[in-house]
Amino acid sequence: MRTRLYRQGVDFQLGFVTEAAYNAAGGDKKLLRNADQFAFGVTLDMDKLAGLKGGKFQVTITDRNGENLSSVANLGTLMQVQEIYGRGNTFRWTQFWYDQLLFDGVLDIKAGRLGVGEDFMPFSCSFMNLSFCGSLPGNIVSTWYNWPVSQWATRLKVNVTPEWYGQIGFYNINPENIQTSNVFKLNNPKGTIGTLIPVEVGWTPKLFEVRLPGAYRLGYWYDSSNQPNVFLAANGQPRVLNPGVPPLVESSESGWYAMAQQQVTAVHGDASRGLSLFANFVQADRDTATIDQLIIVGLFFAGPFDARPQDDIGFAVGRTHVNNKVAQGQQLQNANGLGPVAVQSNEYPFELYYTFNIGNWLALRPNLQYIVHPGGTSQNSDVVVLGLKAEVKF
Repeated sequence: MRTRLYRQGVDFQLGFVTEAAYNAAGGDKKLLRNADQFAFGVTLDMDKLAGLKGGKFQVTITDRNGENLSSVANLGTLMQVQEIYGRGNTFRWTQFWYDQLLFDGVLDIKAGRLGVGEDFMPFSCSFMNLSFCGSLPGNIVSTWYNWPVSQWATRLKVNVTPEWYGQIGFYNINPENIQTSNVFKLNNPKGTIGTLIPVEVGWTPKLFEVRLPGAYRLGYWYDSSNQPNVFLAANGQPRVLNPGVPPLVESSESGWYAMAQQQVTAVHGDASRGLSLFANFVQADRDTATIDQLIIVGLFFAGPFDARPQDDIGFAVGRTHVNNKVAQGQQLQNANGLGPVAVQSNEYPFELYYTFNIGNWLALRPNLQYIVHPGGTSQNSDVVVLGLKAEVKF
């Protein structure tokens, strides 16, 4: 029945992701914890169903459960070691949008309830550490809402050539969308504080004789919401020395990002297998972001062994940087006898995984994480996490 419906334009999806993690080192106790997510979705091909060529409607509901090892074991990390955890153990509208291609695919208009990371700076979520997963600005910017949170938005994309595109989005910023009491409200609850406007230019070439795929993106975002300054109080003096004074309020914030991923080898001339390299960089607003910079580099290797051509390997290393102005405030606390507090700088995560792809429906991905200076300080013990990520797709 599902196959017949698919041919008629109705494509159902069911997915399950589970992430088990054990801290072999670091934290104040050794624990094994699991977090997971169910996803239920349907894609409607509006050409087949209603004669609207290039039209597509998507609905997705997610359900998250489990515990956050970073928190319960007090690992002290800036980024979670289980990326699937977050935004509440609850069902939630994650996608409810319509996408229409016009002028033979030159113009692409998308509107409805969607997450920013669906279209802007998209990246793999095969890694389990949040530093290496998904649209990275959403991991450090409080008003950039990624999956599973959605908001009312529209995205306009112009495909200049088959390889070059430009796009702009307008996303309603409403912290009420995060609250579990609003997870099934498709209306816009009271609480809008501004608009997030990301802009991106991308190049998606196929290079070399065997036509190896690549993706290069450069983006900028502007956020019109009021945000507190991380260092200054309303009187222009350091916040840490003026505890009774509210923070200075900035009328907006902004940032930019760059990313590159390129497959560089093929295996026996097969472009579906081979080595890909990647590098991602995010710079958030230095006045308002506690974590203002994220850099990751790494590799993917698809089909590393002839006996296991569907498997893949991933390795990544990153640097998560705490804003220098936050560190300056911590130094002032210590200098004025208000400490001692740790002066934060950089957290350095590493992750290695191997994926056993069993058929087209099950992936088992054991991984090893090593985190140097959790929380951006040497006062925290380095963390070692043994993990297993499993994905089921129907």
